[in-house]
Amino acid sequence: MDTDVLEWLLEGDVALQYQTYRDLLDDDRPDLQSRIAHQGWGARHLSCRNPDGSWGRRFYQPKWTCSHYTLLDLRMLGVSPDHAQIRESISQIVRDEKGPDGGINPHVTIKQSDVCVNGMFLVYACYFGTAARPIESVIDFILGEQMDDGGFNCERTRPGARHSSLHSTLCVLEGILEYVQNGYCYRSDELQQAASESREFILQHRLFKSDHTGEVIHRDLLRFPFPPRWKYNVLRCLDHFRAARVPWDNRMADALEVVAAKRKPDGRWLAEAAHPGQTHFQMEKPRATSRWNTLLALRVLKTYGAAGE
Repeated sequence: MDTDVLEWLLEGDVALQYQTYRDLLDDDRPDLQSRIAHQGWGARHLSCRNPDGSWGRRFYQPKWTCSHYTLLDLRMLGVSPDHAQIRESISQIVRDEKGPDGGINPHVTIKQSDVCVNGMFLVYACYFGTAARPIESVIDFILGEQMDDGGFNCERTRPGARHSSLHSTLCVLEGILEYVQNGYCYRSDELQQAASESREFILQHRLFKSDHTGEVIHRDLLRFPFPPRWKYNVLRCLDHFRAARVPWDNRMADALEVVAAKRKPDGRWLAEAAHPGQTHFQMEKPRATSRWNTLLALRVLKTYGAAGE
């Protein structure tokens, strides 16, 4: 691995330092993780917390400064899971944002919860150790949303949604992974079966292609904005497969080629245009060299690169 690139990554935010040591150098550094909440990007996100324990205008408004997306960012940064204030904020969401179907639902007028939101909710709720019993209804809701093709679609209840969405499916997969990895047990066998079927759905599409024509479904699937928010891209998907320890599958090869082709001559990757919306602050400049995307790409290539070649 390029020493210059590693040194450059280790000059970044403490969250990047921690994950670079952990994922590229196989050196867990709890001393670095303990600092994420107190300096750099982690501390800046936490400083935006309202006195009532929320961010923005409570759970889901505005994008991307609300509680939901801020908590997702804090999980992405790797803040220590036992952070008391974060746990308190998530407990408030569980208490106040349940819909009649048992899912987390910020909408007053829409009765059906959104499976994407609930998948993302599981990502931070389970990482930060939310109590198991109150989120059982979320698990029931998610399992009830799986489609016949194995994936998920947040528009399932709307006319015409007969095919799963890569966006929704990956959001749910990431949530299931956090749930299982953090020792939650309720319906875990069913969740793992659903995850296996959802990953097969993605692989049938070679991560970004029509399973009927072989054409690229949408060019946005090949772009790497950071953070990705709820939107799917092939780097985010491969990074999930890596985290879930999914064995190499030849159907990953096309997506891996996309990632490798975006590497610049200096061994780094760019951040592409950010998703529009309000942010607490800018972690990295869009269309500039990105430590985050470089880290993600290198740890994906570390896992799958030799097999892909």
